[in-house]
Amino acid sequence: MKGSRTGRRYDAAFKQQAVELLVSSGKNIHQLATELGLGHGTLYRWKRQYLDRSALQRDGQRITAADLEKEVHRLRLENEHLRRQRDILKKSLGILSEEPLQKGMPS
Repeated sequence: MKGSRTGRRYDAAFKQQAVELLVSSGKNIHQLATELGLGHGTLYRWKRQYLDRSALQRDGQRITAADLEKEVHRLRLENEHLRRQRDILKKSLGILSEEPLQKGMPS
């Protein structure tokens, strides 16, 4: 029957864990909401409510959830860049430490 959805009630701990998983997993709202069996609008609303309440203070300035999300994004990009650099250096070291091929050299 259309419109006969029973509204599920979730406790505050579940909501908080869902939002923390959303922030830490790097998954988008649609993907995680599907995995948790939630509507994406529900998870989005929980995210806004939870993150608005959890603003931090650092050096007398208020740090918002948006600020934290930007920082996480920046750090993920930096981490990926550093991984690529590390892989290039590993390959270079492998090439430089190879024994040179010795062909029959005249005596």
